Amino acid sequence: MTHHLMGTAEVAELLGVSRTRVGQLAQREDFPTPVARLAAGPVWESADIERWARKTGRIV
Repeated sequence: MTHHLMGTAEVAELLGVSRTRVGQLAQREDFPTPVARLAAGPVWESADIERWARKTGRIV
């Protein structure tokens, strides 16, 4: 199984927002939990982010 990972910059690009805004969104209770937290920041599974973005109407 291939895992596609996204950092803050990739999530920002997908959602069309700033990295700062991703940090704000990540504080939401319904935002996906990162699969890891590295020195560079949190890392998410792309499927989790895409599912959340569709559910909240941020992407189609």
